Amino acid sequence: MCGIVGVFGHNPVSQVIFDSLSMLQHRGQDAAGIATYFDERFYLEKGNGLITEVFDAGNMARLLGNIGIGHVRYPTAGCASVAEAQPFYVNSPYGIVFAHNGNLTNVADIVQSLFETDMRHLNTSSDSEVMLNVFAHAMARRGAVKPNEFDIFAAVEEVHRRCKGGYAVVAMIAGVGMVAFRDLNGIRPLVFGTRQEGGKTEYMIASESVALQVSGFKLEHDLAPGEVIFIDHNGELFNHVSLQAHEKAPCLFEYVYLARPDSTMDGASVYQCRINMGIKLAEKIKREWSHLPIDVIIPIPSTSRIAAQEIATRLNIPYRDAFVRNRYVGRTFIMPGQAQRKQSIRRKLNPIPQAFQGKNVMLVDDSIVRGTTIREIVAMTREQGAKNVYVCSAAPPVRYPNVYGIDMPARSELVATGKTVQQLAKDIGADELIFQDLEDLKDSITEAAPDLTHFDTSVFDGNYVTGDVTEEYLATLEKQRNDAAKHTEDVASHITRNLSSRL
Repeated sequence: MCGIVGVFGHNPVSQVIFDSLSMLQHRGQDAAGIATYFDERFYLEKGNGLITEVFDAGNMARLLGNIGIGHVRYPTAGCASVAEAQPFYVNSPYGIVFAHNGNLTNVADIVQSLFETDMRHLNTSSDSEVMLNVFAHAMARRGAVKPNEFDIFAAVEEVHRRCKGGYAVVAMIAGVGMVAFRDLNGIRPLVFGTRQEGGKTEYMIASESVALQVSGFKLEHDLAPGEVIFIDHNGELFNHVSLQAHEKAPCLFEYVYLARPDSTMDGASVYQCRINMGIKLAEKIKREWSHLPIDVIIPIPSTSRIAAQEIATRLNIPYRDAFVRNRYVGRTFIMPGQAQRKQSIRRKLNPIPQAFQGKNVMLVDDSIVRGTTIREIVAMTREQGAKNVYVCSAAPPVRYPNVYGIDMPARSELVATGKTVQQLAKDIGADELIFQDLEDLKDSITEAAPDLTHFDTSVFDGNYVTGDVTEEYLATLEKQRNDAAKHTEDVASHITRNLSSRL
């Protein structure tokens, strides 16, 4: 889950990219980067931290040019070193700068062929760099001195043939133009917008529609599965949809948690989707849990607020925003270690005692993944004097790893793995636990966008839409990406940085 932006303008674009990245900061808080192109040169600034920590007036002034791309990162895997920050660059052929959101499922096979067949070198463990080199090699194979749209489309087709998984990409090719494309299933989001400046059309490609709105771009469309957009250096736009493309299957978890509520994704208002989730849950509670003496509905801020408000309205039960969120603590879900996530919860949320004392409380969460957050919040609720604590999740139990770019890859770290709902309720300390049904969750999005009928639901049911995810693959992934592995890599990265500073 990263955020990407590409802008083709007729005036300097660095501030536009910065503003758009600020609207995508929720998608990654580990690192940020911006690259621009001017006078046959790329200008690149990137580093660890929030965009306000990475960029200042000095380095923003160095980002010259009317074309540029940006990226905010959180580590799906590997260490959080600055070397992993994007965009990435290769100088051959032409010079290409590349930013990517997602994850490849066949990266090991690609790496081997890059070394043995393509004879290309990788400098990081990032699959984004792998994908960049696949694209660069495909462009080199075309052999065009001045590539045109057909060369671009052919190169992207080769990327689709070699790269499996979920991905959304923006890239710049020196002296050629800007390229953006989406994976063959449309798993990871990517939108396209335009605005008029001085009678000329400017273009933006981004992960979410909110990135367009902040700078006055109009949402034109979401890229279709396998679609590529190419804007040449003169500002002429071309697009192509791969014949390899499958039925659109966007990630269902985007609508539950990842996306901002003010975004529209694949034609569905995220806000309306979350209202629908609340309606479905209220109907389930009326149908199956009407015996619960619920006194108050309290959301776990902030993603669950919309669904919680709808539940309270439909059940005619008081709604209270009883957890005050510290806006200066990041999203705990995307923090790169269990200890860090747990430590941050009580700094992030503080309860208002009057809302809990002597009441039967229903807590509403968007989802339950690792269980760290909900355990602490249930404990906090009891500490404030609640009589009973019921937990309601806007999503079904997350029982399977994600392999398409969300940091929930280790099955052993998913709290619902191998447990019944009753066992899970006991584990998190709740008196009762209610989950959204998967079909109701899918219907919540389809009702907001009738054309959306097919989704990647793998984290809930283990059905991976790319069809290439095996048990052997998942076992290998778990060894590489569990919190113990991340801790080891973070320590190694820290040691490396300390040694480098002494040389």
